[in-house]
Amino acid sequence: MSLLMLYLVMLKATLTTFNGPSSLPVLRHELVVKRAILTDRQLNAAVTAAQGSPGPMGIYAVSVGFFIAGVPGAVVGWLAVISPALLVIPILRYIGRRVETPRARGALEAVVLAGSALVIGSAVPLARDVVTGPFPAFLAVTSGALLIATRIDTLWLIAGAGMLSLAAALL
Repeated sequence: MSLLMLYLVMLKATLTTFNGPSSLPVLRHELVVKRAILTDRQLNAAVTAAQGSPGPMGIYAVSVGFFIAGVPGAVVGWLAVISPALLVIPILRYIGRRVETPRARGALEAVVLAGSALVIGSAVPLARDVVTGPFPAFLAVTSGALLIATRIDTLWLIAGAGMLSLAAALL
């Protein structure tokens, strides 16, 4: 895959989503399922690296680009992540107060709900690659329940799951 095509695929994913992980279904479909140039394991590693790093979750696209094309791919991933932000500034200036109308607010809420459904839909194939036994399943269910029921920061969940996994490996 050429760097230009990689940029366009990643740009498509970032332009059609409103937060970092909601681009997962698009990238997974394009790069894992359709083109087979990335594996679910690599996609999981990219997401894990982004979650363990400071900054926005969407930065996982940089790791995806790196897995596909090395450092030039990482640069392409970074450009695809920042391009929408650079495009939205003039658009928001043009739209201005029109976003405050109930119709516009309702449309934005519908897009966010649809994006959430896409994230959940892409989580299942990624989980199949990682949840390989009862202990990983326990960690996944417990983490999901804690995220839904509490306001715990994901950093604490990642740290706790890591410590539990280390303890289980040592026993």
